[in-house]
Amino acid sequence: MPRSNTGPPQPKDPLHGITLEMIVTRLVDHYGWERLGGLISINCFIKDPSLKSSLKFLRKTPWARKKVETLYLRTRFPRGYGKTE
Repeated sequence: MPRSNTGPPQPKDPLHGITLEMIVTRLVDHYGWERLGGLISINCFIKDPSLKSSLKFLRKTPWARKKVETLYLRTRFPRGYGKTE
């Protein structure tokens, strides 16, 4: 017997399907490392930044990852950014 979904509707996750690597790459492309380090003051963006070191730090540090995800959601990217045609 199938169960009916009677619980409250779950809010849509705006980051569903977007990896942390995609988020950081897009932010770096948009702002650059220097500006990104100014917006979010964490060492992985300020001292010798790289994608690999940033991902390693952000995966281990929930508060920093949350700041990066919040900036990503608030950033207005150019229309059609990231689309390949």
